[in-house]
Parts: sequence; C-alpha cells; structure tokens
Amino acid sequence: MKKSIMIVGVGGQGTLLASRIIGNLAISLGYDTKVSEVHGMSQRGGSVTTYVKYGDKIYSPIIDKGEADIILAFETLEAYRALPYLKKDGIMVINNTEIDPMPVITGQMEYPKDIIKKLKEKVKVIELDSTKLASELGNPKCANVVLLGAFSKELDIPSDKWIEIIKETVPSKFVELNINAFKKGMETI
Repeated sequence: MKKSIMIVGVGGQGTLLASRIIGNLAISLGYDTKVSEVHGMSQRGGSVTTYVKYGDKIYSPIIDKGEADIILAFETLEAYRALPYLKKDGIMVINNTEIDPMPVITGQMEYPKDIIKKLKEKVKVIELDSTKLASELGNPKCANVVLLGAFSKELDIPSDKWIEIIKETVPSKFVELNINAFKKGMETI
C-alpha cells in the first residue's frame, strides 16, 4: 500500500501545516512516511508545493508526473498547474479561491477562466470554498484545515484520529478553532 499526496497553493495559505498534519497522521498509523520540504516561494504570494507519501516502504517523498493519488489544492490556478502530476484515477480536492499571481497583478495577463470546470472535465474534483467557510468560523487563516476536513473523506481514517493529530500539531491556542475548521470541512462534503 502506498499513498502519494501533492499539496499545492500560494505562500501564506498553510500548505506546510497541512503537510505536517497529514505526515504526523500517517506516522501515528505506523506507516513509513516521507514529507518533502517546501518547493517554491514560501513567502506570501509565491507558488508552494509539498509532497506527502506514506505506505509500507517509502524511499522518497518526491512525486513525479502521473503519480499523485490526491492533489490537495489551496488555490484554483495552482490546482490547474498540478494536473499533470495526478494519476488517471486520482482526485483533486480544491479550495475554489483565486489569488492573482504577479503577471495578473501587473496587467501582463488575465486570470484564466473556468479552471474548475475544465478540471472537472478531466478528473474527479471535490470543490469547496474553504476560505469562506473558515471566515464563517471567525478566521480565514484556518481555510487549510477546512480543506483537510473535506480531504479526509477520501481517506479511510477515522475523524477522531485526525482530531487527535490536529491537537498535537497546531499551537494550543488555535486547537479549538482548527478542530471546528476540520469538522466544518467534513460536514461540507
């Protein structure tokens, strides 16, 4: 058994925390687990990619084109950019938030239209507005954990195990908020 999860987004969206939660969860279940370093601009605004692989024996965290079982995308354009890495029968879990990249901000190009519609024509997509749902909880920064809640429905791991790992991974002052965010994401799907 092996799972390959690619996490894509924009710096500042919490992709690193999401990869730590998934990695810690896999370790707690006794899997050999590898989590990549952040690839890309980890400062706010730049593209960020991390990989989590777990299974019986994992040699490298790197995911090549066509190898990801699941792509967890925190932003729609980043989801589209990651599409070549998804297996033919893979799944994308996408926060339908659009964050303008620098060429759009400077007027050199327009943000591509109908990205999610185009993705749905090619692969299975689970879409939600985790940013909006997180804002309803009082803090848009927990959109990453809302997305994890939706993503968790694609793995055969009980929610109480996820919550246990969230409690161990996030700073104590944000535990309650993140547990509520996780539950909100689960309920949405």
